[in-house]
Amino acid sequence: MSRTARAGIAAATAGLTLAACGVGADPVYHPELSDGEVTITMNWWGADARTQMTLEAIELFEREHPNINVEPQYADWAGYWDRLATTTAAGDMPDVIQFDQLYLASYAERGALLDLSTVDNILDVSALPDKALDTGRVNGDLYAVPTGATTNAILINTTLFERYGVELPDTTSWTWEEFEQVAVELTEASGGEVYGLSPLGGDSFSLTVWARQHGGELFDASGELALDPELLASYWQRELDFIDSGASPSAGRLSEVQGLPLDQTHVVTGVTAMSFIPAGQFLAYQSAAPDFDYALAEWPRDEGTPEGFQYLKPSMYWAGASTSEHPAEAALLIDFLTNDTRVAEIFGLDRGEPANPAFQEALLPHLDEAGRESLEFTETMAGKVGDTPPITPNGASNVELLLVRYNQQVLFGETSPEEAAEAFLSELGDSINAAG
Repeated sequence: MSRTARAGIAAATAGLTLAACGVGADPVYHPELSDGEVTITMNWWGADARTQMTLEAIELFEREHPNINVEPQYADWAGYWDRLATTTAAGDMPDVIQFDQLYLASYAERGALLDLSTVDNILDVSALPDKALDTGRVNGDLYAVPTGATTNAILINTTLFERYGVELPDTTSWTWEEFEQVAVELTEASGGEVYGLSPLGGDSFSLTVWARQHGGELFDASGELALDPELLASYWQRELDFIDSGASPSAGRLSEVQGLPLDQTHVVTGVTAMSFIPAGQFLAYQSAAPDFDYALAEWPRDEGTPEGFQYLKPSMYWAGASTSEHPAEAALLIDFLTNDTRVAEIFGLDRGEPANPAFQEALLPHLDEAGRESLEFTETMAGKVGDTPPITPNGASNVELLLVRYNQQVLFGETSPEEAAEAFLSELGDSINAAG
């Protein structure tokens, strides 16, 4: 089972479990730190490298605060959400939790997360830009602090373009027609050994950017679906057009890598030369393919494309449990992870490009060329992003699972883009209504 499918099941489990149980607690405003011995738990997902970094940061925090013991808990992505749903329903949610945008509203609206305004005597978020901080708000209240934020981008394998003698157009102003044309040129120049691009089609980040580029949104401020089915159909039709023109591999080859780890994706293994990615993952892609050189570019656009269609999507968050017996200490740990620049030096870009400007400044001397390129792209895009879109509402945490399923049906001709768009929106809408 793919990571996306497992994550969808985990989200469904979390929703059902949380809906059946009262998980909230009455807030304590401006709690005081204890002078005695305190133990809090901290939970995160990720590979072993992230775990080692996090344990190093915890050790530093404990040296600074010798009366606070931090008990680490960690898992892979899918197992993480299964366990979090179970512990939350049992009233034993970890004190500090690494969180994702997909599940933020679901947990916050059920009262599981700590309202961070209640601990603002300890937690200082003033260093974070408003557009980044707004991504952690649910119904106007702050429940999570973003570790970083990123735009969507085009990842370009410049090694392959140079190898086959294909010249890229001006990527600061290229159109969709130019983007597809150069992709086809690369496919033809390589004799089909390499394809020009990996298309969009199955993730909510790229869908949201596509919608905003065409004047739409996925959700509105009230948590309802706002996406025009014709706009969603055009998103999938673009994918089919890429396949038909030869810019992209076939549906069969695309399905083979669905849900596989990053290091097995086509743009890393050299099957394709361009891909749509969160820009903050640039370093991860470059590290996974050291024999290739990559660059980041803005999305193509056409005449009339509105400004500000890109937005800052949170890499992940730090949140606290509303049921924590030690909210002051939990807030202190979140503040440490958010503001102590020594944490920046430990984490590097593992949790995305830092939202705190001081973290970026502290990191710069320690970054290699790829890391600096990643930060420079984010800085450039920061002046071009629009308003933060509404976060995924309660009941819509399965949006990625549904996108993958309907995208597969479109790819293999089981349904048309128009029919899939109507069915997708109907099923997702029912899920949101059921949670309301």
